[in-house]
Amino acid sequence: MEEILRTNDPVTLSFAEALLRGEGIDPFVLDVHTSILEGSIGILPRRLMVARRDAFRARAVLRDNEIEPSAGA
Repeated sequence: MEEILRTNDPVTLSFAEALLRGEGIDPFVLDVHTSILEGSIGILPRRLMVARRDAFRARAVLRDNEIEPSAGA
């Protein structure tokens, strides 16, 4: 798995997930439960992961829709 997005914004995260699913890429969100444990006040970002084989295409989909992938991506 490779991280392609790290964000505190649930709307951006949901939009990115929908975009990737629409392109046949299966995303997985990490840190959901950690974020809930800290009270959902938004200080801990959630990470959007994809299979390594899909990472290049996933980043292109995000950029095409004006979502900047995570640093190092």
